[in-house]
Amino acid sequence: MGADIWVYIEHAEAAPKKVSLELLSCARSLSTELGGNIVAFVPGSKIDQVIAAVGSRGADIIYAAEHPLLDTYTTDGYAAVLADAVRAESPAIVLVGSTAQGRDLAPRVAARLGAGIVTDCATLAWRDGKVLATRPMYTRKAIGTVRVTGGGPCIAVVLPAMYPLPDADSPRRPEVRRRPVHLDGKAIRTSVREVKSVHRETIPLIEANVIISGGRGMKGPENFAILDDLARALGAAVGSSRPPVDSGWVPHDYEIGQTGKTVSPQVYLACGISGAPQHLAGMSGSKYIVAINKDPNAPMFQVADLGVVGDLFEIIPKLAEAVRKAKSQH
Repeated sequence: MGADIWVYIEHAEAAPKKVSLELLSCARSLSTELGGNIVAFVPGSKIDQVIAAVGSRGADIIYAAEHPLLDTYTTDGYAAVLADAVRAESPAIVLVGSTAQGRDLAPRVAARLGAGIVTDCATLAWRDGKVLATRPMYTRKAIGTVRVTGGGPCIAVVLPAMYPLPDADSPRRPEVRRRPVHLDGKAIRTSVREVKSVHRETIPLIEANVIISGGRGMKGPENFAILDDLARALGAAVGSSRPPVDSGWVPHDYEIGQTGKTVSPQVYLACGISGAPQHLAGMSGSKYIVAINKDPNAPMFQVADLGVVGDLFEIIPKLAEAVRKAKSQH
């Protein structure tokens, strides 16, 4: 096994995902202990723009795996290409972002390689020749420390917003290596006929530093418009707890919690959300939590850094107005 640290670069619309760039910072911290290269692995088709965007973020080497069958993500195609590359180069660890794609891909690659895997990692370190990871457990009521044993590469699936974005003007200029890709179309058991993106007025949840979420207290789908208005003023993303999703008020893409996304923004504003354990599992890692609820006994207040007991339909519009006024004065 070598000493290189690999980062799987997930991308969409010719741009790398934010979590993948964050993992380059994680790789840099691990490289000081391991002494190996930071390798960005970029699969896909027509990926020159992605390579250019990654190249300024501090990688030492970029492996480009380009093939027409990798134009859109498929589990079989991407798992085969990544597993073949890892098998051939034997890095010490492969870092994958904890996204829908990452959580689908990583365990399948681990199974193909017989490699150890740790999911939902918050921090990673290298101790005595092994990976040591911390991860939230029991709906974030505890933090577990996991030591990966075995002699092969380890795969770590890392939560978003755990590491800072590396500088975009790194003096390092990586060596780009084009890896040969051997794919049989018959081995790819699924085909993507169409991709429909959820239309959002704001930025994606896992890339947001500020998230404004609504719960059952929003009373109906039309009232999420006031959250959209505040989000535009703050440059934030809009999310929700599970009840609005189950009621059809917002798409499933908005859901934060045990059956939705796990987020760790700088600020999380919970509006009309009671604070069930399933929801807390997806957002209690936020740096600052602000709760707005008419019920002073709502469990969300127990985890909030700041709590406001009041009518969100009066508070949110006034908050949006105050934000716009403050911005206009600068």
